[in-house]
Amino acid sequence: MEAPKVIAGLARIVRDVGVAEDLAQDALVAALEQWPQSGIPNNPGAWLMQTAKHRAIDLLRRKTLLERKHQELGYEIEIEQALTAPDLDAALDDDVGDDLLRLMFTACHPVLSTDARVALTLRMLGGLTTEEIARAFLVPDPTIAQRIVRAKKTLAKAQVPFEVPRGADRAERLSSVLEVIYLIFNEGYSATAGDDWMRPALCEEALRLGRVLAELATQEPEVHGLVALMEIQSSRARARIGPDGEPILLLDQNRMLWDRLLIRRGLAALARAENLEAEVGPYLLQASIAACHARARTPEETDWRRIAALYQALASLTPSPVVELNRAVAVGMAYGPKAGLDLVDALVDEPTLKDYHLLPSVRGDLLNKLGRVDEARAEFERAAALTRNTRERELLLKRAAVTT
Repeated sequence: MEAPKVIAGLARIVRDVGVAEDLAQDALVAALEQWPQSGIPNNPGAWLMQTAKHRAIDLLRRKTLLERKHQELGYEIEIEQALTAPDLDAALDDDVGDDLLRLMFTACHPVLSTDARVALTLRMLGGLTTEEIARAFLVPDPTIAQRIVRAKKTLAKAQVPFEVPRGADRAERLSSVLEVIYLIFNEGYSATAGDDWMRPALCEEALRLGRVLAELATQEPEVHGLVALMEIQSSRARARIGPDGEPILLLDQNRMLWDRLLIRRGLAALARAENLEAEVGPYLLQASIAACHARARTPEETDWRRIAALYQALASLTPSPVVELNRAVAVGMAYGPKAGLDLVDALVDEPTLKDYHLLPSVRGDLLNKLGRVDEARAEFERAAALTRNTRERELLLKRAAVTT
């Protein structure tokens, strides 16, 4: 729980995320050695930070003797002053918010690949082990370990400043931070592969990171929009999976199982985003779509015309074949399956959707509603062959079998 705060505080001082993590680990080892004898201190976080800072001083002194860098001497003086402050705990608390925000922007720096940003964020800020991250994304442990090591080296080599950027750079980096959190949540909400349709731990980590960011970047509407989206989507978690782990689609879910507290939190975050009077962004639009579902007490009460209009706005803002596919679903619900199918058919030759299993899945659903059952069955079978998720494959094959 304290690790991200300690790493963030140290990274501000030593200007190297990898070194900061090593120092934090040293402090945690020291705690494991000393606390059984001395007892847990009243403020464990401050103890860990102070211990880690002492190690940082030793490290910088060694470097100073070798390199005589004036900048590092300045860091040493800064640390010494922090350690001699009359109220160390208060000083740590004052900086911790800014430090966490800086660490988020550093771990999600565009100089890193998306995969590296995700791995480093989950490791540094989520506190997940290398093994847990590897298991979540179904890749070998060494692959994740290498991504994290390479990410730290890349940040050090590029001399990425440990800071919250300003102006245009801030907007670009914030977009990167939000993208990483969004990707983590999506993988948890609908797992790409494996035997489980959902990975709740990833959803929880993404939501926790989003909530932290929302408290640190209070004037950023897209931050609140993303939090609103994740809160509302998370509210359906219990209703999305049956007793044997099988997926339950939105229109078949028992809405009594939806978490009303999470819905209220999501709607409150959406209101905060809307009240900031900035340009509407993609996360706010997606949150508005989720809110339409959350406000409908039954599937029949869903305002599909509004959802279709929101998807149209999203498509104009961030054109994407996947957004168009989602719009086709909403149009099919609002204006009839033929209208939705016309939009889907326009995407059949889209190269980026060639192996995207949801394209034939959506097409199969619309064809079935139009009574074209043989074509629908073939589409469901094709979708089943494309998905890498076992639970989703079983659902699609079941839909193919019952299509009549």
